[in-house]
Amino acid sequence: MSTPPQIGASLPDIALTAPDGSAVDLAAFAGRKLVLFFYPKDDTPGCTTENKDFSDLSAQFEAAGTALLGISKDPPARHEKFIAKHGLLAPLASDAQEGGLSDALGIWKEKSMYGRTYMGMERTTILLDAQGHIARIWPKVKVKGHAQEVLEAAQAL
Repeated sequence: MSTPPQIGASLPDIALTAPDGSAVDLAAFAGRKLVLFFYPKDDTPGCTTENKDFSDLSAQFEAAGTALLGISKDPPARHEKFIAKHGLLAPLASDAQEGGLSDALGIWKEKSMYGRTYMGMERTTILLDAQGHIARIWPKVKVKGHAQEVLEAAQAL
């Protein structure tokens, strides 16, 4: 059963996988603000634009004391290729396992296109404060201008 993310809540302690296959534990970001941007699929137009936008602003996020982490269900090896192809600076993590973080948050959900239903990631961004609590949620993200809006929210936090 999934629980939609709520302002003020903490995220469940579910490990993700880095492109090199190592575990990514959200607790490792304790004491820093953290932007988790969940996106549907590596190397698709909207997802590539979103990842490049966050990468282009990565130094400004760093200056605001905010870490970035892009998350999709793509396997770690696909993340490695995606990062290399586009020179991405924002770290990525795989949430491919059943019952992963996106499942727990209800972001991995049934979608439909052209009358066909399938499971997919709902493009969602979550900003955590330095204590690990959800400060802001952007559901059903529209990519254009989004990374800049998230940066401004992180700077204001």
